[in-house]
Amino acid sequence: MAITINIYYTGGNDNARNFAQEMVSEGIVSQIRAEEGNLKYEYFFPMDDDKTVLLIDSWESQDALDKHHASPMMQRIIALREKYGLTMKVQRYIADESGIPEKDKVFIKQSS
Repeated sequence: MAITINIYYTGGNDNARNFAQEMVSEGIVSQIRAEEGNLKYEYFFPMDDDKTVLLIDSWESQDALDKHHASPMMQRIIALREKYGLTMKVQRYIADESGIPEKDKVFIKQSS
């Protein structure tokens, strides 16, 4: 059962964006995406909040997420969060294995 975690990193000035940029430039993001069980690891920038960065982080299972959390890479991430003085708001979602209901699909425009 897939798990998706939305993490909102917030900091003063451009700290959240600088954190995300350093995660990319140091190769940490690439390493996380290559971990077994990672489905998605992407940063987004809210239009109405320039002090926050949203990370969408998805894993195949709790076991895959636990292995990621136990990896030495987590210490690098924690150190960067501390370097930039970030706070976090976290939301966790479990995938609905039944998929999108037919009655909702009429609202979704997909590319052909």
